[in-house]
Amino acid sequence: MPDSNENPFEELPEALVDEMLSQSEQVGDALYQSFEEVQRQRQVLRGALEEKGFLRRDAEIGYPPIPTTCGVDGTYAIERLLSTDLVAVAGVAVEGLTPPSEIRYWERPHHRTLIQAMGHDPDTGTVARAIMMTMELELAYKAPHEAVFLDGSLTTPLIYLNQALNKLTQNRDFELKDSLLDRLENALSAYKTILIAPRTDRVWGGIPKYTTHRELGKQLNWSENYDDRALLTLILLSGEFIKPMPLDQPSEPWHLNLSSSPRREALEPLKNDVISALGHLFVIYYRPHDWMPVLRLEISSSIAENEHRLAMLLQAIKHQCITPSILEPFPLYMADRMVKHLGRAIPAFRQVATQRMADQYKGELGEIFFSMHGYRTETAR
Repeated sequence: MPDSNENPFEELPEALVDEMLSQSEQVGDALYQSFEEVQRQRQVLRGALEEKGFLRRDAEIGYPPIPTTCGVDGTYAIERLLSTDLVAVAGVAVEGLTPPSEIRYWERPHHRTLIQAMGHDPDTGTVARAIMMTMELELAYKAPHEAVFLDGSLTTPLIYLNQALNKLTQNRDFELKDSLLDRLENALSAYKTILIAPRTDRVWGGIPKYTTHRELGKQLNWSENYDDRALLTLILLSGEFIKPMPLDQPSEPWHLNLSSSPRREALEPLKNDVISALGHLFVIYYRPHDWMPVLRLEISSSIAENEHRLAMLLQAIKHQCITPSILEPFPLYMADRMVKHLGRAIPAFRQVATQRMADQYKGELGEIFFSMHGYRTETAR
């Protein structure tokens, strides 16, 4: 089969392609008008930032020594087979570009993995995603680096964990239940440390690629058509950042359902500390270089209120954004590339499991291969 990336229209009807190309041109016209409007207002918006004291430069807070860095990311994949689901979860931590004289011990392995077969269940993805978050939190906590970047918002772990724990409450015999609950206490302890960031020689930051938050836009009455990151990418210059602002809080209080855990009483104080720390998060926007879009950084109040620690974080970001071909810090880019390959590797894991079953089965081998047959067309992955 030809690579679909070489010709994305290979198997599409010609009339469908023509119609969608025409619609794409209309979208381009609409987006261009919006872009032109922002360009006309650019200086006005920038002036408002300066007048309100939001706009700052990284040179103002100093240049600490280049810190060591690490990026953490995770993924999960589900292969839905005829007789079972094959679930794979992984978290990886990748070291960034290090100063030439840096030598430190980093406990191995720099990853966490889980692969398991289980019965069909619509909630499998929700629980697998929560297990992925526990792996990321543990790796981010254990990395001995001065600056640790997490892929995504710092609020995401609590959201995903609570969704999964709610599912476990509804289905007490869920097959991934023990895998999640066994990791929960260590994950919450790591999460608390990341949110509070008590050590002055360590900083953690969440760097979401996609965001709809408008903390700055709400304060300055900007149009609701633009999120903060998109608009600031057209305004900020290299080395500029927006001073820390409190993170938008949800309309409903943060919640974590521990009723399915046998250690819920012991975990209650830890849960309360995590929820309290979520209410004191800050966000900054930073453009390290001209070739980079503005990055959204979610950090603890202890980092936001200490200019030396904030300078260390910005220095880490700037040193890890080294080339125009990578639009995020280098260790996050490498971690993301690694975890994206998990889904592609699932068929190989399935083949190993199938071969193992075939070696032990004394009946008709076709029954084995049918039961391990996937629902999806291979070339559609």
